[in-house]
Amino acid sequence: MPKTMEVKCTESACELDMFELHYTYDMPSETGVEDFTCPYCGTQDGLEEIVL
Repeated sequence: MPKTMEVKCTESACELDMFELHYTYDMPSETGVEDFTCPYCGTQDGLEEIVL
């Protein structure tokens, strides 16, 4: 099963609570939250992976 990552945006002006990334099998194993941007506000610095 491909990897899934839950991410939250911590930018104070962003209204997005959280979102989920679903990888394909071809995604490099070293891919992390720093490789993405928030789909709502467009920032990259405010993203954090939610670890349960």
